[in-house]
Amino acid sequence: MTVLNQNLDYDKPVKLAEGVYWVGFNDTQSRLHSNPYLIHDGDEAVLIDGGSRPDFSTVMRKVLQTGIRPGQISHLIYQHYDPDLCGSIPNLEQIIGRSDLKLISKQENNPFIRHYSVRSEMVCIDRIGRQLTLQSGRVLRFFSTPYAHSAGSFITYDESSGILFSSDLFGGISEVSNWELFLELHQKCGPCTQPQPQEPDDLCDDIQAPCTWTGLHLFHQQIMPCNKALHHALSIVQAIRPTMIAPQHGSIFYRREDIDYTIQRLMAMNDIGIDGLV
Repeated sequence: MTVLNQNLDYDKPVKLAEGVYWVGFNDTQSRLHSNPYLIHDGDEAVLIDGGSRPDFSTVMRKVLQTGIRPGQISHLIYQHYDPDLCGSIPNLEQIIGRSDLKLISKQENNPFIRHYSVRSEMVCIDRIGRQLTLQSGRVLRFFSTPYAHSAGSFITYDESSGILFSSDLFGGISEVSNWELFLELHQKCGPCTQPQPQEPDDLCDDIQAPCTWTGLHLFHQQIMPCNKALHHALSIVQAIRPTMIAPQHGSIFYRREDIDYTIQRLMAMNDIGIDGLV
């Protein structure tokens, strides 16, 4: 267990930086965890990838535990259109209760997001200069990552904290009993020469623990459509150089060496999506 994971209470929001919280659901029955995030800045709040309908009560309870009122949420950001992000939109709109609530995504996503019975104004990131400036002056920047995994996929960078909310990029599948919010790769993972286990539950011979890389590999192999889309998105992340990467699935990367190593390893993959079959 890493130091950051010690004594964490997953029934409560977890503070990642000043005004930034993980408000996700630790699903002990699933190998795929979903991670909504909240940015609370003064009297304003932004919810990123708010979660599925079944997870709504858990996510909203944690949002309230941060000390904000639902009506302070001014923007909902959806980095693609899958139900594990968007399923709770009607619930959120009802409890937030603002006529000026804005839903931010990308034009390619909006025809699909509309099917969640959206009532709020839908705003495309391209029409607001690919950035959102909060009342305090805090800036969230949006970077398009097409086909990683949907045509309208994008990622969100919080300039104040240095955190990159990476959507499906850097997502992972974990062994059910072994998931932790903060990821710390073992020192032997870098120079690893062992054959890769086939399942996240399988033990690595070097560290006698489940192989974290296997879950990362399998997730990207199954979710991303092809090598080119993944490698292009990773090149954008490299240019941003975030201090922390907070994906929508899996665990949070908070160490520079783990971020650099994972980018290098993902860039070297050539069996993503259709390229792994043809």
